[in-house]
Amino acid sequence: MKITFLGTGTSQGIPMIANNDPVCLSNDSKDKRLRSSVMISWNNVNYIIDCGPDFRQQMLRENVQSIRGVLFTHEHADHTAGIDDLRPYTYQMGEVPIYAQKRVLDNLKLRFSYIFQTENRYAGAPKLIENIVGSNSFLLDGVKVTPIEIMHGKLPITAYRLGEIAYITDLKTISFQEKKKLENLEILIVNALRIEQHPTHLNLEEALKFVKEINPKRAYFTHISHKLGFHANIQKRLPENIFLSYDGLQIKV
Repeated sequence: MKITFLGTGTSQGIPMIANNDPVCLSNDSKDKRLRSSVMISWNNVNYIIDCGPDFRQQMLRENVQSIRGVLFTHEHADHTAGIDDLRPYTYQMGEVPIYAQKRVLDNLKLRFSYIFQTENRYAGAPKLIENIVGSNSFLLDGVKVTPIEIMHGKLPITAYRLGEIAYITDLKTISFQEKKKLENLEILIVNALRIEQHPTHLNLEEALKFVKEINPKRAYFTHISHKLGFHANIQKRLPENIFLSYDGLQIKV
């Protein structure tokens, strides 16, 4: 399996609009972060986790010619606002499967009603196949996918384990029962927003503690704001099996 980090930034990306923080002004390409998303590929199929407002740019940058489906973690705009840009893949496939909690699908139907309406439907809208994600595991092209409920502040959202890879974004807390689903991981990807505490996201200290508890072979931090600091400086502070991800990074499992 191959993981491509499409974006590794927080909801406002780096550089942030109208912000002159030194990290926002950095010339290091690893400090320039689009909204968080990954592509996980195996056997010549590509699945996307989250489809934010930078989705079009990410697909062009990585020259992604086809996708098999999109898994959504939750309904916030930085994870869903690129849904209309699925349309070129629907021209190719007919319909693109999407996977999400029922609450998230209902939210998308409200915000993007023209995509989901059945009467007087706009001909250019992407055609999507809805799949409700609950607590049960399911198969995607032969790979077991396990949904993991995590808490983004007070909002229950979905993390995903695909084989020996787990992708977790916007985590603040997780129950012991759900944590058990993360045993024996090769790769753990988890958010590390900034140095200071945050009410709905792990900060760097909390993310390091979480990785130590889960004990994967390798861990990669994502969903990073400019307040975490320069990529090069933070990477020097991390244990040898923990890495600060960056846009365009590819790793194999």
